[in-house]
Amino acid sequence: MLIKTFGSAIHGVNAITITIEVNIDQGVNFLLVGLPDSAVKESQQRIEAALKNNGFRLPGKKIVINMAPADIRKEGSAYDLPLAMGILAASGQIKDTRIADYIIMGELSLDGGLQSIKGALPMAIEAQKEGFKGFILPKQNAREAAIVGKLNVYGVENIKEVIDFLNEDIELEPTIVNTRDEFYNSLKEYEFDFSDVKGQENIKRSLEIAAAGGHNVILIGPPGSGKTMLAKRMPSILPPLNLYEALETTKIHSVAGTMKKNSSLISIRPFRSPHHTISDVALVGGGSNPQPGEISLSHNGVLFLDELPEFKRSALEVLRQPMEDRTVTISRAKSCVEFPASFMLIAAMNPCPCGYYNHPDTSCVCGPGVVQKYLNKISGPLLDRIDIHVEVVPVPFRELAKKALSEKSELIRDRVVKARLIQEKRFEENKAIHCNAQMSSKMLQKYCVIDEAGMTILRTAMEKLGLSARAYDRILKVARTIADLEGSESILNEHLAEAINFRSLDRDNWGR
Repeated sequence: MLIKTFGSAIHGVNAITITIEVNIDQGVNFLLVGLPDSAVKESQQRIEAALKNNGFRLPGKKIVINMAPADIRKEGSAYDLPLAMGILAASGQIKDTRIADYIIMGELSLDGGLQSIKGALPMAIEAQKEGFKGFILPKQNAREAAIVGKLNVYGVENIKEVIDFLNEDIELEPTIVNTRDEFYNSLKEYEFDFSDVKGQENIKRSLEIAAAGGHNVILIGPPGSGKTMLAKRMPSILPPLNLYEALETTKIHSVAGTMKKNSSLISIRPFRSPHHTISDVALVGGGSNPQPGEISLSHNGVLFLDELPEFKRSALEVLRQPMEDRTVTISRAKSCVEFPASFMLIAAMNPCPCGYYNHPDTSCVCGPGVVQKYLNKISGPLLDRIDIHVEVVPVPFRELAKKALSEKSELIRDRVVKARLIQEKRFEENKAIHCNAQMSSKMLQKYCVIDEAGMTILRTAMEKLGLSARAYDRILKVARTIADLEGSESILNEHLAEAINFRSLDRDNWGR
């Protein structure tokens, strides 16, 4: 008897419906075809034990299972449940009237319990798009999949519940999540706040400008000056995610398997802080079955690289193209996958190996040329793509001893949101551009017009600091953002001067 069940495969950040054809005939064999990987092939043993421990059996006949389309590689253990249901239906142990109406996914334990799966959200989106009645999956992933409207999502704990449901012995309760309520109720649940930071007003100002224009930042200063503390609070001053961005971000984390159990929608901008030993593939994404890397997991949020010069040179260089294009394309011999990567980069580093170059109180013990060698670990092209360079100095005791709280993130965020609204209106005709940092050179000529005095200031800075053409563009973009924060339609000389001041690493006195 031939039975068809339906599952899903992940390709990039989207799902593809997989038809599982189970045919039982005379003979004794178990054949699984359709490009399954080792985890899928091993499902026979898990299915056999799970069925036996729940009062069912694996038929002692010739079982042929085809997973179509046969040219797409099927990976992971999440196909255990649809395979088991197909075998039971084809052998007449359960009814087959309902089975084709549902996408079924789940990894089986030997006792029949279900383990969580990756990619529940894109699978649910595809199931809804293709008109399936519902989606049966492990209970741990039910809330995540239930974000999708017009689709019944059934979270189950063991195989017996699925069998009884398909036999029409019980009715499962669909998981219901009010997506908008869930989203808006958790919009402002930030772990860190800028009110915790003592002093460092100039650094807060630079991060406010970065948040307002979507600019990349590098913080350079001695150990203990607060670089990491400041960076961790960056998501709290960024504009809140809109519902589309939240769904897009959740989709990526769902595919990567980084969603917490029983969670639904990611409503806070992600903050990713990989260790400096990270490999190129883990950072940019890839693998034999391409998975999103850290730069895609920080999509719509912040990628924080602490101790920047300690990262491998090759790992840092792979950042250059995604920072410009805001997507990552992973090419393989048989496929090509594109992951979104629109992130804000915040990097932090010590000024030298000992950490005390340019320190006001502690002397640097690095030898001649060592500081420059240390800074040269970061390539010029990468530095050029970082709009704001900020020197962080230690906080004096009088600032640390103050009992009064600093300005709250909420107040800074309000100013940032106002500046972003100006930019949204400015770029409303171009849907691909959302903030000043994304402006093209052509847009700079239109929106970043400066007068003759401003041109003189910029020319002098370019000549003295030896800035590149890309650095010229970055200064104009930052100046445009400063003007937006001030509510000014035109870029004034003071806006331009402040923007030039944020190119610390281009100055002659650094590292020499």
